[in-house]
Amino acid sequence: MSLIKQFLKSRPEVKVTFVVTREAAGDAHQVFLLGEFNQWQPHAMRRLKSGEFKTTLNLPTDEQAQYQFCYQLIDEAGTERYDNDWEADAYVPCPYGRDNSVVQVQP
Repeated sequence: MSLIKQFLKSRPEVKVTFVVTREAAGDAHQVFLLGEFNQWQPHAMRRLKSGEFKTTLNLPTDEQAQYQFCYQLIDEAGTERYDNDWEADAYVPCPYGRDNSVVQVQP
């Protein structure tokens, strides 16, 4: 997993690319990004030929946001699994007994 940040000179935003590696996705057929920046609503990530999942969002600078990945697994029950970004900028406890990943977008 990784975070790629590109600070925009024309706007007070940072283009953040979230990547879930093939190894991390495992047998997931779909991966969603959920976070404070999208009111915790699932944002579908695009599956690449390499098996990675990727999405890019513009986030306001001088902020930080919590997020998680949700994997929809291929099984009869339609199981979902939540995971942190292994390369997040930080981690904070959430009310569900696990940690959330944190992305910091400060120049």
